[in-house]
Amino acid sequence: MPLLAHISDLHLDGSDRTAERATRVMDHLRALPTPVDALLVTGDIADHGSVAEYEEAARILAATFPVLTCPGNHDVRAAYRKALLGEPPTDGPINSFHLLDGLAVLMCDATIPGQDEGLLDDETLHWIADRLTGLPDGTHALIAFHQPPVAVHHPLPDASRLRQTERLDELLRNHPEVIAVLTGHAHTAAASAFAGRPLVVAPATTWTLQLPWQGTELIDRSQPPGLAFHVVEDGALTTHFRVVP
Repeated sequence: MPLLAHISDLHLDGSDRTAERATRVMDHLRALPTPVDALLVTGDIADHGSVAEYEEAARILAATFPVLTCPGNHDVRAAYRKALLGEPPTDGPINSFHLLDGLAVLMCDATIPGQDEGLLDDETLHWIADRLTGLPDGTHALIAFHQPPVAVHHPLPDASRLRQTERLDELLRNHPEVIAVLTGHAHTAAASAFAGRPLVVAPATTWTLQLPWQGTELIDRSQPPGLAFHVVEDGALTTHFRVVP
């Protein structure tokens, strides 16, 4: 029964504020009486995509449990690879596959360099299909990336959500082993559905989106950083949202 923590949108920029909020979340996770099996970080780890920001991220995110990441629209692939992953600084999609207690987790790159919109390109879609096709019988899977493939009903994130979603929809309908889709980007905890699966959007650690019916301000910086906990049992996902005061 894997237990996963899920955070997003750290936007580390060298400031004390963003570092303190991300560190607060990590300290909370490290102090849990029952450790998580992994932490998923769904993008916008850095704010400007500099090597220094990813070096800071590597220090803050260091943990005894696995930390699984994927990029967001603020991230820069070459610097991300070099300073966060310790890999050669190439510019191709950053996709990674992980098997946790019989659960497959696919961390996918849905970024378009230089743009805010998301896209799972041909290379990444083929990679997802190959990984899912190769899973042992009975293995369930989660797919995680940055931009949600559905509207969250706020004009700011909805203007830059995932494009060409019909291609992912078709892929998932051919792979019933995928039990949920996990994203970030919207800076608000949210739950919806996509391709007949649960879709869970993690809250941000840096600031919270003010929804249209809450007022005219876009950003609420007074809210504490948030996170999600996902429990997977018998092919079903249960999510709990929490804040870290």
